[in-house]
Amino acid sequence: MGVFQDEKSSRLLPNKAAGFALPPRGHIYWPQHPRDRPERPRDEVGGLLEVPNTIALVDDDRNILTSVSMALEAEGFTVRCYSDGTEALKGLSAQPVDIAVLDIKMPRMDGMELLNQLRRQSHIPVIFLTSKDDEVDELLGLRMGADDYIKKPCSQRLLIERIRTLLRRETLVREAEASPQGAGAPESVVRGDLVMDPLRHACTWKGQAVQLTVTEFLLLKALAQRPGHVKSRDQLMDAAYGEHIYVDDRTIDSHVKRLRKKFKASDGEFQMIETLYGVGYRYREH
Repeated sequence: MGVFQDEKSSRLLPNKAAGFALPPRGHIYWPQHPRDRPERPRDEVGGLLEVPNTIALVDDDRNILTSVSMALEAEGFTVRCYSDGTEALKGLSAQPVDIAVLDIKMPRMDGMELLNQLRRQSHIPVIFLTSKDDEVDELLGLRMGADDYIKKPCSQRLLIERIRTLLRRETLVREAEASPQGAGAPESVVRGDLVMDPLRHACTWKGQAVQLTVTEFLLLKALAQRPGHVKSRDQLMDAAYGEHIYVDDRTIDSHVKRLRKKFKASDGEFQMIETLYGVGYRYREH
């Protein structure tokens, strides 16, 4: 059910005007990222129970909160709504979600600062849904760790498809976790000093952990799986977002720049990701 976060407390309040009610008693929220979420509920024989994906919608425009949350609920999602970044951070810290959709221009704490705070404690997928159409804002948001950037106005169908794409990217991890030890688990990628464990969404360079978002992890995995082979931006787009989803080339460029920045923070001499101008990127063979 769609709910609004009260600005003066941590209570979830129904939006009576929109006909919303509080979530049913005992409704389960659980975070999507394997490091952030508790163990999923199981039935009597140990099988996984289906739990609705929970989406945090953060926007100071209540018309947007009402219309978008109703559209998401119609698609089977559970939606938690917040009207400013400060209350959203409190709520998401207490009850993590599967994905967060953020506006940028908000009172008390804007979307950029909220993303910065979230990335210190979580790797949940984040989409910016904002009226700010300046290319600088888009690049900044992506470099700070957003997984996608959608400009208002946009069709609700587009937003829902982007959300589903991000959620589908972790399906393999969930299935591997539910299977017997080692059965169906994706293989680790080891390339010299680089070690990537898809099951745990863990990445290390020279033994030091490098924290990556889902998008960054998938991009790096696509490059590292075939060292020396050039990957075009379209190929990297498919690896990170799935087929039939288009994002601008500069979105991929921003994610690659952020990847390099994270590895250089661990090792100032890191130069394993090469740019071939006009062609794409590749992971060095040696």
